[in-house]
Amino acid sequence: MDAAQRAMATAQSAGKARKKRVRRVSPGWTRILGVLLIVVSVISAALCYLAFTQWLPSDRERFRDFQAARPCPAHATDQVRAETDCLGTWQYTVEKTVIKHGGKSSTYQATIKGGPSSHRVVDFGDPDPLLETLKPGDKVTGTIWRGTIVVLRKDGVRQNTSRAPRDELQMNAGLGLAAGLLAGLTFVFGAVRMVRPRTLAPFTWEPYGRRMAFTIAGVCIGVGLLTVWTGIPWPTVPAVAIPVVVCVAVVMYRSLRRGAEGRT
Repeated sequence: MDAAQRAMATAQSAGKARKKRVRRVSPGWTRILGVLLIVVSVISAALCYLAFTQWLPSDRERFRDFQAARPCPAHATDQVRAETDCLGTWQYTVEKTVIKHGGKSSTYQATIKGGPSSHRVVDFGDPDPLLETLKPGDKVTGTIWRGTIVVLRKDGVRQNTSRAPRDELQMNAGLGLAAGLLAGLTFVFGAVRMVRPRTLAPFTWEPYGRRMAFTIAGVCIGVGLLTVWTGIPWPTVPAVAIPVVVCVAVVMYRSLRRGAEGRT
């Protein structure tokens, strides 16, 4: 290596050293970040609390009310049929349907007219078994519960709309649990920055924070979906997801600590 190359290498090394010094965050700013993380953890914990005390019980009660609903009396007025807990039925005419398969942006809709409203757009979660067979001009029977079309049927084929109550409390539990576990993760990261702002490892976003955030989201949503598909009750979600996430956190923490100790 000649003198010019050595000089260039020395300059590059000095530049990298200056960048590292510039990027180094002061303990004061680190503690401020810790406070912000703790605030985020409190918000996430509140969302978890609301999910299990408000959202999940509300959806459970709504589904039970829907299951217990009976057809409206024959003498009931249109307003009673449309707004009360009884199941009112009307005849509708299909104006058009929209079926777009696009992954996260899929659209399954039917535009119908008639009944207590002259024009309605009804959303579905899937195109089958009824929506994909409908054509403009088809006559369908709609079931309304609490002012919402919850079922469409034609020639003995029926399909629930996206507004129909469902017994899918497992996903409520999965999302609420994810918020609670993320609250714990951000609290720990915030507390570490408050207590020891100069030595954060391994409680940094890369790789520990990122891996744990994806683990929490993947496990909670995955277990939630699996229990929905299999019909297993929602308490199974926290019973399975919490031990899995805790085990992953401990194993990953020990692995990162051993790696750090090996480099020193």
